[in-house]
Parts: sequence; C-alpha cells; structure tokens
Amino acid sequence: MINFVLFISLCFVLGGLAVASNPSPYYGVVGLVMASIAGCGWLVSLGVSFVSLVLVMVYLDGMLVVFVYSV
Repeated sequence: MINFVLFISLCFVLGGLAVASNPSPYYGVVGLVMASIAGCGWLVSLGVSFVSLVLVMVYLDGMLVVFVYSV
C-alpha cells in the first residue's frame, strides 16, 4: 500500500510540474488532468471514495470547459 501512495504522490508532483513548466495549454492540461486524477487516487487510498468521485466530476468538467474555451 505504501508503494501505491508513493506512486500517486510522485504522479501528483510531476503533474504539477508539467502544468507549471509548459507554456502550451495542450500539454498543460494533460499535466493538470494527471495531477487531479492522482490527487483523487490519493483520496481513495485514504478511504474517501465519494469525495474523490465528486472532485473528479466537478473539477475535471470545469477544467475541460475552460480548456476548450481557451483553445
């Protein structure tokens, strides 16, 4: 279980770095999606699966609408 949490934490950090280091919105949104899914995976590992599902639905929908509008 500790390996899963460490992997999710690494994906979360790498996703945040991908968002911060890419000036192109196409690659930035990939990092943002990766970081949000990793954060929700982290919540699932803590046992809060309903909150994780709600965050995925609300947060990813909002991000993708803003991404499509900016493109």
